[in-house]
Amino acid sequence: MSEQIPSEFLEALESLRGHRFRREVHLEEIPAPTRIAPFALALNAEVNPTRDPDELLGHGRFVVLHDPDTQPAWHGTFRVIAMAKAQVDPEMGIDPMFGEAGWSWLVDALEGSGAGYHHLSGTITRVLSETFGGLLLQSNGTEMEVRASWTPNTPDLGPHLTAWVGLLNALAGLPPVGENVAVLGRRLR
Repeated sequence: MSEQIPSEFLEALESLRGHRFRREVHLEEIPAPTRIAPFALALNAEVNPTRDPDELLGHGRFVVLHDPDTQPAWHGTFRVIAMAKAQVDPEMGIDPMFGEAGWSWLVDALEGSGAGYHHLSGTITRVLSETFGGLLLQSNGTEMEVRASWTPNTPDLGPHLTAWVGLLNALAGLPPVGENVAVLGRRLR
């Protein structure tokens, strides 16, 4: 016998529907983790102006966990787990404020979207890569990865999704877009 889906989780799922993002952002639902919570949803995102894998600017995951019985570490019945990753300017990789800057992008995105949250935690990882010899087809690079989780204040997760996409856009180097501003896409040749 399967467990009935709680109305609070259905409300959260509904709040994630119908959002429109920049044309470079491609979202898809993927299999959610099954052992962490009784109810879960997972989304994958790519920031890519063309859908050509060589044009990928960034990618990430957004996972919503729900346990009606609560989990003490969450301090609530929901937990959002997010990951965002992109190549960044190599100079950023050697900046001693690298981690603080990445974390502030996340906090600014959450606050800017109006996402009410508490118990935010996570990591910023930098990967500096240098290629040698036969790997000359790959260029040297610096990656930033933000991994975070937080407890939303309400089941309205739309602002949390918007914040995560905003973080992805920032990491991918896309300029911010104000409200009521249309984004003109790149001209494809």
